[in-house]
This record gives sequence, C-alpha cells and structure tokens, in this order.
Amino acid sequence: MSKAVSHFDERLNKLLKAAFEEDLGEGDHSTLALIPASTKGKAVLKIKQDGILAGVEIAEKIFRFREPGIIFHLNKKDGETMQAGDKAFTVEASVHTILTCERLVLNCMQRMSGIATLTHEYVEAIRGYSSKILDTRKTTPGFRLLEKEAVCIGGGMNHRLGLFDMMMLKDNHIDYCGGIGRALDKAYEYAQKYKPTLKIEIEARSLEDVQEVLASGKANRILLDNFDPPRLREALTLIQKKIETEASGGINLTNIREYAATGVDYISVGALIHQARSLDLSLKAV
Repeated sequence: MSKAVSHFDERLNKLLKAAFEEDLGEGDHSTLALIPASTKGKAVLKIKQDGILAGVEIAEKIFRFREPGIIFHLNKKDGETMQAGDKAFTVEASVHTILTCERLVLNCMQRMSGIATLTHEYVEAIRGYSSKILDTRKTTPGFRLLEKEAVCIGGGMNHRLGLFDMMMLKDNHIDYCGGIGRALDKAYEYAQKYKPTLKIEIEARSLEDVQEVLASGKANRILLDNFDPPRLREALTLIQKKIETEASGGINLTNIREYAATGVDYISVGALIHQARSLDLSLKAV
C-alpha cells in the first residue's frame, strides 16, 4: 500500500468513526429490538437515477469498518455511467451491520455520485481543450475528503486538500500584507525557511497585478480571478506560459467552454461541490 493510500485510509477511518458516533450513539435500538445479533442477511444497492456512480469503494470500507468479514459483490465501479434500475453491489453480512451502515452508505454514495455527475458535465463541456477542471475549498466541514474524492471520480482534479498543502495568496492576504510584491516576498521567504517544496499561488485582479506577479518571479501559479475571456486572453499573452495559470469566478456550464478556449491551464469551479445535487439510491434487503 502506498503512503498516499495509507494516509487516505487513515483520514477515512477518522471520518467514519465520527459519523458512526454521530448516528449510532448508545446503540441502534430499532435493530437491537427486532433482530437477533447472530442473524445474517443480504442487501443490494439499487440505482434510481441516471448519472456517474461514486462511492462504491467507500461503501465497502464502511461495511468492513463495522464487520471486516463481509462478502461484497461488485456490479459497477466508481466512475462508471449508471442508469435507473442498475444495481451497484450486493453485500452479505450481519443484519445488524447492514442496518447500522445503511444510512451512512447512502448518504456518502448519494452525495458523491451527485458531485461526480456534475463534475463529469464540466469535464465534458471542455472536451477537446487542454484546460483542467479544479475543485475548491468550498466543501462541507468534515466531509471534504469524500467530496474531493468524488471530483476525481468525475474526471476533475483537486486544487488542494486544505490550507496546508499550497500557499494561496488571495485578495485579503494581499491587502492585509500591503501589496502583491510584499506578499510574494514574505511567502517565498517563509517557504524557503520551512518547506521549500510548498508551491505559491497568488491572485491577480488586474493586468497591472499580472505584471507585478511576473516581475517578482516568486509565484508558481497565478489565479486570474473574475477575468472575462477577452481580458483573460490579454493576461495569458503577458504571461506567455512562464508560470501556471488558473481562471476562476463567474464560470459555469454555459460559459466554461469560452474560458477553456483561451488556453488557460486550470479552471477552478466551486460549484462542482457546493451546487451538486445528491442522486437517488436505495439499499434493499434481498
């Protein structure tokens, strides 16, 4: 197992522990009252809405978190197209495990499938262009790990997982610090001292800002925020691919192809997560 996978599983286990503590509390009294602890059962995940499936691997991990010895039959994989009437998986386990995990599995898969489906729409909208679709930190507290995983399943890319894995100097950072030049100087000095591999991204709000960023030479990526396509083209002409470029602000499915046509490296879209609608799935006893 790679370090990246191991770290993901570690974070997932923390998420699942908190989720079960929230939902289970002192115990699942409905199940305890009706079903003997030794009873075994089978359930199937039924798909009731078209889209991109996401969260199947997470569902298996949820069941195994409660009962390592479950039998999990996979019918469809993460990232595959799903249609109403399809079946994603069948699980064989203790009935207590199935009933205790049911809502958490559905909550995760419905949310993740909605995000993956919307992300897929954005990715398809710019097919043929080189720009990559990025998510943002506009996520649900405590659920970011799985929301960002769903973006990847849908064909997008993660911008950063949190404040810790990239320096991103936005308008408020710049204004509080006293300007672009000062902000980049201090960020670069900090990175060299504490973490030289840390990339620095900085927001530009005008063409003058772009020129100042380029003159500094201390940024790895420039965020061109709220630039319309014509002004974005002007900025890209100035930049000449000297550093990575990212467009954001006011970008949606109706205009994203115009932005991709400029040749910008990345397009970040917060809506991938905060505007996604959960898809309809159900877990039924067999």
